[in-house]
Amino acid sequence: MTVHLFRSVEPQLEADMIPAVILTILFWCTDLQAQSVSPPAEHSVRLVNGTTSCSGTVEVFSRGEWLGLCTVGWRMMIEVKVVCRELDCGNPVAESRGPLAEDGRRGVILFSCSGDESSIRQCVIIGEPGVCIGRYYHHVTCSESVRLVDGAGLCSGRVEVKSNQSWASVCEADFDRQDAEVVCGELGCGAPAALQGGLYGEGEGQTWDKEFQCKGKESLLLDCDTSDRENNTCLPGNAVGLTCSEPDDVRLVGGGSRCAGGVEWYDQGEWRTVGAEDRNQRDVAAVVCRQLGCGSTVSVLPGNTTGGFGVDCHGDEPVLKECRRMYDLYPGLTVICSDLLVQPDISLTDSMGGVSRGHQGPEVFRGYSFTITCSTQPQYSGGSFLLTFTGSNRTQTQPAVNHSAAFLFPAADDSHQGNYSCVYDNYVFSHDFSSESELLSLTITASPLPAFIIRHVVVLLILLTAITTLYLYYKPTRRQKRVNRVSSMDLYVNAMEMVSLSSRAEAGLGEERAAQGTE
Repeated sequence: MTVHLFRSVEPQLEADMIPAVILTILFWCTDLQAQSVSPPAEHSVRLVNGTTSCSGTVEVFSRGEWLGLCTVGWRMMIEVKVVCRELDCGNPVAESRGPLAEDGRRGVILFSCSGDESSIRQCVIIGEPGVCIGRYYHHVTCSESVRLVDGAGLCSGRVEVKSNQSWASVCEADFDRQDAEVVCGELGCGAPAALQGGLYGEGEGQTWDKEFQCKGKESLLLDCDTSDRENNTCLPGNAVGLTCSEPDDVRLVGGGSRCAGGVEWYDQGEWRTVGAEDRNQRDVAAVVCRQLGCGSTVSVLPGNTTGGFGVDCHGDEPVLKECRRMYDLYPGLTVICSDLLVQPDISLTDSMGGVSRGHQGPEVFRGYSFTITCSTQPQYSGGSFLLTFTGSNRTQTQPAVNHSAAFLFPAADDSHQGNYSCVYDNYVFSHDFSSESELLSLTITASPLPAFIIRHVVVLLILLTAITTLYLYYKPTRRQKRVNRVSSMDLYVNAMEMVSLSSRAEAGLGEERAAQGTE
C-alpha cells in the first residue's frame, strides 16, 4: 500500500517541477544575453523624445545610467556641432531649451569643448548629483541626410549626402540652384549665394550616383525627385560647394533704422529679446552689426528692462547663433551701428528739354539749365545734403526739406562736366552720421541744332498753327474776310518781329562772347 502511494505521487511531482525548470532556463538565457551586450561607453551621447534620429533632448551615459546634459551655455558651432558629429548626423540646425533639471536628479554638465572633437567624451565633463539643478537640459536638431563640410561656418561647405550609412559628395553636374535652395532651407540658412564645383575641396569618400531634380519648395533634399546620372564619373574638382546666405534671424527694432534698436533673435517661432552682461555687451553688439551688414558698433544703450535670454560672444563671430547662448535673464540692449542712415538717391532733371541719355550716362546741352536733386527715405527729421563735385573743391550745402534738396544750375557749361554725389548728414543718438549716394556722371555737350534755328522753327510752328485755326472757321463775310486778312497780316508781322528780335539777340550774344574772348 505504501509503495503504491509513492508510485502515484512521483509523476505528480515531476509535473509540478516542469514550470520551475522552464523559468530557470529562461532566466539563465536572459542573463547570458545581458552579459553578451556590452554597456555604452562612458559619456556616450544620445537624443531622446525627438521627431527624428537626429533630434531630441541630449542625454549622456554616465556611471551606468543615462543622464540629462546641461551646459554653462550652448554654442551651435562648438557643443552642438560635436553632438551632431558623434551621432553621425549632419549640420547643427537648431538648439532650444529642454526640460528643467529636477531636484535631486543627477545630471552631467558639459563644461567646454573646442569644436574639433569627434565625441563629447573629449570635452570637459562634470557629473555629480545636483550639478544641473536650476539649469535646463538641451534639445538639439541636426540635419539627417545632408551636410556642408569644410566651410567657414554653418552655412557653407562641400555638399554631402548620406547614402547607405555613409556620406557621399555630390557632383556639380547633378546639382543646380533649385537643389541648393532646398539644402539651404533644410539647414536653416538663407538663400543660396554661391554654387561651384571644387569650391570647398574634394570629398574623400564615394560620390552620389543620382542627379537631383528639386523644384525648390521641398523641405528635405531627399524629398526631391532623382534620376540616373548620364555620366557615371565625376571628374576631380567637380564636387559641388555651396555657400548659403545667413538666415534673417536677428533684427534691431524701435530705432528708426534696420541698423539701430533693441536686439531681437527669432527663436522657436517668435522674436525674443536678447540680453547680455555689462562686460559682454560691446562684443555682442559687434557681432549683431556685422551680421546685419551695418558696419561697426557706435554705441550700446540700455534696452528692454524686462530682460532677455543671455548671449555671450567673443566679438569675432560672424553671426549671433555662433555665440554662447544662456537661458538666464539679462537686461536687454539697444545697439547703434555706423551704417545707420540709408543710402541717399541722386537724380537729374531739367525744365527746358536740355537733358538726354547718352552712352555713358546723362548729357546736358550747353547753355541749358539743369537741377540735381538729393533725397533720402524718411528715417529721421532734419539733416542736410552736401552736393560734392569730384575733381574740384566746389561743394554746395542745403538743409533737407521733406527729406530732399534741389541744386539749380542756370546754364550748363564745360566746367559742370564731371561726377556728382549727395552726402546726407544728420545728428541722431548723440552722434553724427552720414551716408553717400552713388556717383552721377554728367557730360556737357553741344545742342544738336543751333539755338537760332530752334527759335525759327518754333516761330514757324506758331504760324502754321494760326493759319490752320483760320481755316477751321465758318466761311466769313466780306467784311469778316477783310478783318481776318488784317488779323492774319498782324500775326505774320508779329511772328517776323519775334524772329528779328531773336536774330538780334543771338547776334548781340555772339558779339558779347567775342568781346570776352578778346579781353
